[in-house]
Amino acid sequence: MSQSPILITGGAQRLGRYCAERLVDDGHSVIISYRRERDELEALRALGVRTVQADFSSETGIQAFIAAVRELTPTLRAIVHNASDWLPDTGGEAAGSNFEHLFRVHMQAPYLINLALRDLLEAGVESQADIIHMSDFVVQKGSSRHAAYAASKAGLENLTLSFAAMFAPRIQVNTIAPALIMLKPDDDDDYAERAKAKSLMQSVPGPGVIWQAMRYLLDSHYVTGTTMPVDGGRHLK
Repeated sequence: MSQSPILITGGAQRLGRYCAERLVDDGHSVIISYRRERDELEALRALGVRTVQADFSSETGIQAFIAAVRELTPTLRAIVHNASDWLPDTGGEAAGSNFEHLFRVHMQAPYLINLALRDLLEAGVESQADIIHMSDFVVQKGSSRHAAYAASKAGLENLTLSFAAMFAPRIQVNTIAPALIMLKPDDDDDYAERAKAKSLMQSVPGPGVIWQAMRYLLDSHYVTGTTMPVDGGRHLK
């Protein structure tokens, strides 16, 4: 249990929500960001999770979020950068705006938040603080349909190296890089079987494996500047 809260961006649904709930189960105070109001937020608020609306598609929105967090707490135990967008590559005028959006969400927001909230991480009473970047397996091989997405996630992984060196020894900075972890409600059985076949472990494991990886990084005292793959051996296929 930590006395300082743990901040999760993009914590209203799927992996972010699951990890927020597990942190609450472990007795942690949790703050999450969310993009738009949704039913799941009320359940999180009922658990005591504090919620902050955020728009990471502009620097103004990122700075507004930083200010809101500083209003909520004088210290942080950890920051988990989970906010993400999955935009395919497009042609024409939309290509540039889509790339800029992904850059802001996956790179600029973590970069500015880490710099601006470093003092909150260092002000906590705990012996260490953590920053965890959520990347993606696709960084290792690129993508013919999501090149901008893959590039922005690769940039996030590189930021892990820089911030680990910049913030040591008080703050550990690491990345978790998952492959497919959860299915969407509209994914059919055929898609599920094809997804399972992509990894050596032949499964779609669910969010618990990300929680295990996050828990390991939060509990460790000698790991920084690393990328932890959670891909079921997909890199060997």
